[in-house]
Amino acid sequence: MKSVARRIAVAGVMLAGAVHASSATELNTMDDVGAAIQACWTPPAGAGTASVTLSFSFKRDGTLIGPPRPTAIKVEGDAKAKKSFVDAATTALQNCLPLTFSAKLAQGIAGNVFTLQFASPK
Repeated sequence: MKSVARRIAVAGVMLAGAVHASSATELNTMDDVGAAIQACWTPPAGAGTASVTLSFSFKRDGTLIGPPRPTAIKVEGDAKAKKSFVDAATTALQNCLPLTFSAKLAQGIAGNVFTLQFASPK
């Protein structure tokens, strides 16, 4: 499953401009999951070239097991700017939920830890 976690991180970065996928759309792959979450992401205005990586786990029903945790934060500015960016990424993730996983994906996704990078446009 480590390779799956890496794929979601890579897919999230590559699919930042993907078309919005509704949470009602059944997701079959980790690429679908990354695209669906990134479609909900809008970086805060004036964020520069900031990024935050969140770590989280899904339940089979498409909700999170617990709150997402920032694992890497690259934001210029003070603590308030960093908090604002992290909060925006966390909110984007939570606003996309619940996701609808195919039966096969739900079986393999539950309980695994994933990381996804939320970045401002370059």
